[in-house]
Amino acid sequence: MEMEDVIPEVSLSAVGDKAMPIVGMGTTAYPPVDDETIKSAVVDAIRVGYRHFDTAFAYRSEKPLGEAIAEALRLGLIKSRSELFISTKLWCSFAERNLVVPALKLSLGNLKLEYVDLFLIHWPLRLSQEVRQLPIIQKEHILPLDLKSVWEGMEQCQALGLTKSIGISNFSCKKLHEILAFANIPPAVNQVEMNPLWQQKKLREYCKAKGIHVTAYSPLGANGTKWGDNRVVGCNVLEEIAKARGKTTAQVSLRWILEQEVSMVFKTFSKERMKENLQIFDWSLTGEELDKISKLPQRKIVLSASIFGHHDLTVELDEEI
Repeated sequence: MEMEDVIPEVSLSAVGDKAMPIVGMGTTAYPPVDDETIKSAVVDAIRVGYRHFDTAFAYRSEKPLGEAIAEALRLGLIKSRSELFISTKLWCSFAERNLVVPALKLSLGNLKLEYVDLFLIHWPLRLSQEVRQLPIIQKEHILPLDLKSVWEGMEQCQALGLTKSIGISNFSCKKLHEILAFANIPPAVNQVEMNPLWQQKKLREYCKAKGIHVTAYSPLGANGTKWGDNRVVGCNVLEEIAKARGKTTAQVSLRWILEQEVSMVFKTFSKERMKENLQIFDWSLTGEELDKISKLPQRKIVLSASIFGHHDLTVELDEEI
């Protein structure tokens, strides 16, 4: 490995949780790529020093991620599966009490693992069971979500040892308040869109007060996807800071996230960018630079309506804080 022990870790809230590396590699790809490309990229990432990998049933990357883990073990890049932190997510069509445990077992079968380190509710939505991939455009596919019963299923997954920790993704303060009212095991993590142009200050403060760790996805604005754009990597303020510091705009954005005490997952299949994105730990932004970033105009980039279709519920999700 080229950058051993570079990536710091954060301890999650639940007793017995394995510490989570604060930088992880996402495995979703748009446009979609073949399994071999994902597998090869993950093996490269393990070589470079990544130990945290984020997948989901909906990404269709669980199988190649599992194959990459097996390959890394075969090559001796890692000594055991326990060196890795693997997270996956409950897809919305499995968001029913009796489907949660089978859904995780399905994901574990794809990954060829006995457990994951973190299992998240992907979205606070329920979809009809025939829906297995995006995009969703028919309103009739979106159904009422019984969050209490679904969370009971998540807690059962942890009790059974199928996952070390449980959490949520794309949950607002309002949705978090709802789940905390009945949770026997509070969510360890809330994975949400966050970057300098969508700073999520109120949500981060709420999560911190409740002991919920925040992980940022799309920290560079999901540039190159149908739901993202180049507003982060093309931001003039970030570009000016990067030029003055001899860094890239991406590195400035990722460093800013770290300084908010937030972890992150991002996707790149370029080995050089994998290395570049890890070069954010031995320097800091100045107070003046942080002040400039804090004043950037805020606008959500990844709109749920652009993923699931423009319906009342998705509009509400995008508007909630």
